[in-house]
Amino acid sequence: MKIAVISDIHGNMQALESVLKDIEKEKCDRIFCLGDLAMAGPEPEKTVETIKDFVQNSDFVCIQGNTDQMIANCDNQMIHMLEENNPVMAHALECDVTVLSEEAKNFLRNLPAQKEIEIEGVKILLVHGSPRKNNENIFDNLKIEEVEEMISGTDANVIFCGHTHVPCGYQTNTKQTVVNAGSVGRPFAKEPKACYAIIDIQGNEFSVKHNLVEYDVKTASEILKNRGFEGADKLAAMLLCATSRYPQ
Repeated sequence: MKIAVISDIHGNMQALESVLKDIEKEKCDRIFCLGDLAMAGPEPEKTVETIKDFVQNSDFVCIQGNTDQMIANCDNQMIHMLEENNPVMAHALECDVTVLSEEAKNFLRNLPAQKEIEIEGVKILLVHGSPRKNNENIFDNLKIEEVEEMISGTDANVIFCGHTHVPCGYQTNTKQTVVNAGSVGRPFAKEPKACYAIIDIQGNEFSVKHNLVEYDVKTASEILKNRGFEGADKLAAMLLCATSRYPQ
């Protein structure tokens, strides 16, 4: 069985549509989504609606990302706290909460924080950041001991995460595989390609790879720029080339 693992779409429908076409080309049987569906992207409402429709299908599983949780539970205090450290993202959050329907926000609110799934004897754990926290970073430059501490207490054979927007993978001393799927809609990379992972399970053995997918990044960037909130132009520029994780 082949399963596509996508994460961090961030309202980027152009990227999502191109990734879904690539998933179809790869003949994947199922799709797992690790959250962060809408925030600070070109088309948040359309993206949430698209994922919500997919979740009606048993072959699609979606969990909640940290920004999904932020949108669902947003209040003035949260916006003010975020504004102190990252004003552009605060403006994006405030705008997203306004444009998303109550139905969309309820969908984000009710997504599970994590999900365990067993397929052909392979135990898979889906998280957004890490098994400990939905906003903990599993980057590509950690010591293996740091990764092992983050996943301590889990017994999954494979742990899929996102959040950092940087694809990577680890094989631990406990013989667990940890894979960061990267980002579909806001890749933290100079080359603007959507990224996702595929796990191919045969019996009780499996292999994992990352796919990079070209998409209409110029259209996505233009739509985001035209959303009108303060700093939208900075986020739009980051779709074309991200030299930092957050807008400066």
